[in-house]
Amino acid sequence: MKNKNFYSFLSGGLVASLGGLIGLGGAEFRLPILVGFFKFATLNAIIINKIVSLAVVVFSLFFRSYTISFDEIVPHFFIIINILLGSLFGAYVGANYALKIKQEILNKIIFILLIVLAFSMLLGHDYLTSSKPLFENKIILFLSGIISGILIGIIAAVLGVAGGEFILPTLILLFGLDPKLAGSISLCISLPTMLMAFFRYSKSEQFQEIMIEKKFFTFMIVGSLVGAAVGSMLLSFVNSEYISIILGVILLISAWKVFKDNH
Repeated sequence: MKNKNFYSFLSGGLVASLGGLIGLGGAEFRLPILVGFFKFATLNAIIINKIVSLAVVVFSLFFRSYTISFDEIVPHFFIIINILLGSLFGAYVGANYALKIKQEILNKIIFILLIVLAFSMLLGHDYLTSSKPLFENKIILFLSGIISGILIGIIAAVLGVAGGEFILPTLILLFGLDPKLAGSISLCISLPTMLMAFFRYSKSEQFQEIMIEKKFFTFMIVGSLVGAAVGSMLLSFVNSEYISIILGVILLISAWKVFKDNH
């Protein structure tokens, strides 16, 4: 493919701009590009996707700190631990049971969840601006966070993603966080997942094989650096309500992709 490195840089930048603006690693949008456009084998594409996603999460978290400082994130450290306790359990234990479910049924469940979350983001503006947790009782809120984390972990493990598109709505709807702050906290939650995935794949034979494509994904990482910076700069100018709308649209696109793959 002519200009392969240029397209790698460009696609990396475009996807990473979502990470900078909204707080996503962008794996769900990058994987179809790697497989469909660049024609990588699926497993190789997944590994490259994980490497680039890790870079996007780190870049986005750093650049977003100029708008959403780490001092604003630290008071919500308990929420990060709350979701991680559930998601890590879901990813490493619950996923074993999820894999026993027929893929068609699992896709339908994910499709319904995406649709519900999408319309919650698109239509729930009054609640989203209230900045109140869904439950006042802290024990119920904590248990709800654990359950949500387990579901996120299962879905993320099955789909091979960090689950940012589920983490973000959970932070906004369940914990009542502002969408901008939720984006940065979502990246903090996604980072350990991405690091574990990277460590796991770094031990595989396929990881050594994709080193042949080192120049390709280096261009994609550099593009991601630029994209994350641009998206983070836009964060200062975009209203939180618009971010929730953009997230809602992304969730609808994800739902459409799940529906398409299931038919």
